[in-house]
Amino acid sequence: MRITLEPSSETSPSRSQTPKDEVEWVPLPKHPLFTAHGGATVSGYRNILAWDGASRLYFWDTNSRILHRLSLRLGDPDPSSVLASSPSKVLQADAELDFDVHKISVNRNGTAILLFGSERLSVMYLYGRASKNDVNLICRTITVGSQTYSTGGNDIRVLQALWHPYSDTHLGILSSDSVFRLFNLAVDPLQPEQEYYLQPVEPGRLRNASSVCPVDFSFGGDHLWDRFSVFILFSNGAIYVLCPVVPFGSLFKCESLVEIYNDAHTFGIISANSVAASNSKLAISWLEAAFPELQNQDTEGDSLSLLRARAYSLFDASLVLQGPLQRVGQDGNGDSVGCSTECEGRAVSFLYNLVSKDSILVTAWSGGQLQIDALADEIQPVWCVGSPPRLRVDSHDQILGLAMICESITCSSLGKVDHNAWLGNPPPLLRLAIVDLALPRRAESGYNISLFIDMLMPERIFSLHDGGIDSIVLHFLPFTSQSNGKDDTMKTPSVHPVLNTCQSGYSSEPSFCGFVSLSDSFGYSWIVAITLSLECVVLEMKSWNLLLPVSIDMEKKPISSEGVSKERDIPTIISKELLSGPKEVLVPHASPSLRSVAADSIEGRSTLHQYFKLFHETYVEYGHKVYLELKHHAPQLNKIINDQHSRLGEAQQKLLNVEKKEAILQKRLDRAIQMHNSLEERLQQLRNLPCAHKKPLSTAERQFKSELDRFKEVELDALHSSVDAVSARLRRHLQASKANQQQKTAGKKIHAVDSQISMLKSSLEKLSLVNTDNSKKVKLVESTLRNKERSSGKESSLPLP
Repeated sequence: MRITLEPSSETSPSRSQTPKDEVEWVPLPKHPLFTAHGGATVSGYRNILAWDGASRLYFWDTNSRILHRLSLRLGDPDPSSVLASSPSKVLQADAELDFDVHKISVNRNGTAILLFGSERLSVMYLYGRASKNDVNLICRTITVGSQTYSTGGNDIRVLQALWHPYSDTHLGILSSDSVFRLFNLAVDPLQPEQEYYLQPVEPGRLRNASSVCPVDFSFGGDHLWDRFSVFILFSNGAIYVLCPVVPFGSLFKCESLVEIYNDAHTFGIISANSVAASNSKLAISWLEAAFPELQNQDTEGDSLSLLRARAYSLFDASLVLQGPLQRVGQDGNGDSVGCSTECEGRAVSFLYNLVSKDSILVTAWSGGQLQIDALADEIQPVWCVGSPPRLRVDSHDQILGLAMICESITCSSLGKVDHNAWLGNPPPLLRLAIVDLALPRRAESGYNISLFIDMLMPERIFSLHDGGIDSIVLHFLPFTSQSNGKDDTMKTPSVHPVLNTCQSGYSSEPSFCGFVSLSDSFGYSWIVAITLSLECVVLEMKSWNLLLPVSIDMEKKPISSEGVSKERDIPTIISKELLSGPKEVLVPHASPSLRSVAADSIEGRSTLHQYFKLFHETYVEYGHKVYLELKHHAPQLNKIINDQHSRLGEAQQKLLNVEKKEAILQKRLDRAIQMHNSLEERLQQLRNLPCAHKKPLSTAERQFKSELDRFKEVELDALHSSVDAVSARLRRHLQASKANQQQKTAGKKIHAVDSQISMLKSSLEKLSLVNTDNSKKVKLVESTLRNKERSSGKESSLPLP
């Protein structure tokens, strides 16, 4: 039955009490959703805020377990403001959610939202079939992978779940059993469409537990084979690549596929190297099977803009787990892979960022460092021939799903830039920077750092941690800078703190439970953060001229010995023309006979009139100008005088406050001096203790201690995770083996029913005969015993002689 969403003409109690004409637009930080909690707090949540990239903001209410949808107006009425509709639209799941949601994310077209929890995963459809219940919108909600990811404490845990960037229905999940799964929610949300079992270390070369413990993953961007790649991070910092991984039915740009198709024909097949030719042939066969339209690109390529991926897999080959990716010039021995001497702890999160032509990989460490690398070469697909995958097909032999074991292979040119393409070597990394966020040192497990990309400027990366929010801007990109003709000198990225929540240099608990980056089409950018007390913070992020180099004026003004510039900027109150006085009057030349002329004569009056006119034009007009300018600048002078008086009053008030606090400061200083003397005495006493004269640790002992510390911080957690994953696999295997054994036993019983029945009948007949004989023998024994008892009784009754 179809449920309509249109309200009826009659008034009903289930109709929403907030019609559209009553919607109010308020600043996002002052929205009732964030101001009506009354000091309530949340804890243990990673990111319960999401944005669909257009105009809708989603917020998960952890107490009521409902989803709020807010419509936004960006940059209205002024560029720095963000307005939200009030009241918000409430979306509620059609089934009860009995788990805590830690993270939410919206798919590509904004039709579904992922609810990521510690125990399970669910997807809520935002525009699917729904019905109104009071003012809440009831939405269809499904559970993802419930048969794979159980709710027990020692079962398989979900480490990361992300929407695929080229599909609206595919969800990628990385779990603690070192398996990457791709689910197609439109076909089957319970059974994965693709499964990749990761084997990062070759047999016999296992050195530590952290090398087989995955942490995070990220899909590639819109660049060559990167769009078909999955980057996987392990806890020791090693990065591996799976390529190609394509969701069945996803759409890709035809021109991008033609580019890599022609590249494989141009540089692969014609190569003199047999390995390169073989790898390129496999790639071409895979492209032609997954995208059959590429073979007819001359006739159909111009008319098609998007191509849909077909369900296909090579039948005799599995993907190679390429890696670990190493830095340019780095040796390939073991434990140094992925690690850096500047980074502390273990790897906790990973981010792939595509900036123009550069693929940027950012790794966050629990010690508070960010490791920023760029791919120094292009990614290319690699298969391991002779290791066939396991396929699931329908009655028409169409592939429904696949599973394969992806092993890492040894490469001879790790950490080297090889100009020969298609040799199967993983691309090396170019180290751009190691960014130390300068977080307070922690003795426990360290920091959980989340990474986000600026939606407007991809060169900017936001890091969210317990100490606040930082902005990292990349000023050097190898391929982009080279193609733009910029200076090839490597510039370090700039780090700017956006929000600081550390108090007195110490941070113990997370500070935020939500973060999102917003942008509009006019070039404005904002960030929105939700604190643990459910307060909303909105900040406008400046983007113009942020990537321009800092220009330094080499022509500096002379500075005096007191550090003050000699040429001080004096505010223009009276013009320099008036300050210089009136112009000099040039008296016209007079004849000598003018002295004998009478003043009341016609000639005298004319001469005097000429002189009066000249002096009037010079002095009277100058005085008039001075009067007008003084009158015009009087309010400004009055304002400056008042400002000086107010500043003088503030300075006097500050002096009074300093005089009042002087006595308190003196007392505190005396106490500090006394405490210092006391600590000096205690330190001297401690130095005199016998244990203070211990020998320092030797080099070998220090190395052993650092190995123990590393095992305690990283390896122990990895071992626990591996044991849990192996235990979960063992339980599932035992359950499956028991079920198979029961099925086999039942089958055997069905075939042996007739023979068993005949044997049972003969056995029953024999048992009946045996029972008859036994009953006769028992009766005979009983009669014998009675006779003996009677004879013994008669003998006892005879009298003694």
